[in-house]
Amino acid sequence: QLQLVESGGGLVQPGGSLRLSCAASGGSVDVYAIGWFRQAPGKEREGVSCISRSDGSTAYADSVKGRFTISRDNAKNSVYLQMNSLKPEDTAIYYCAAYRSLRRCSMYASAYAYWGQGTQVTVSS
Repeated sequence: QLQLVESGGGLVQPGGSLRLSCAASGGSVDVYAIGWFRQAPGKEREGVSCISRSDGSTAYADSVKGRFTISRDNAKNSVYLQMNSLKPEDTAIYYCAAYRSLRRCSMYASAYAYWGQGTQVTVSS
């Protein structure tokens, strides 16, 4: 059973940066599509970014394009989300998730079978 643990969240000022980590156990990240999602209070969970298993292709929500970068380190069995130029509207609980697929990764939560517990990101002055 794949288990995912997020870390790296915290309080940051607008314009600042954070790097979220998603450490996997019970399986190898290189056989899963991995996604990052976020959920703000009173809002639905939304896809932020994902990375495909097959070719490492990536996808981003329009709201984070050019600011966030997803990457995978197979040796460390981890996936990362580098978040730059953070805005107050980026405040949310961030989750990493995984599912097995050879296709391009999905930005829809319903596709994902395994989820971490989440890490809080707060962007505020």
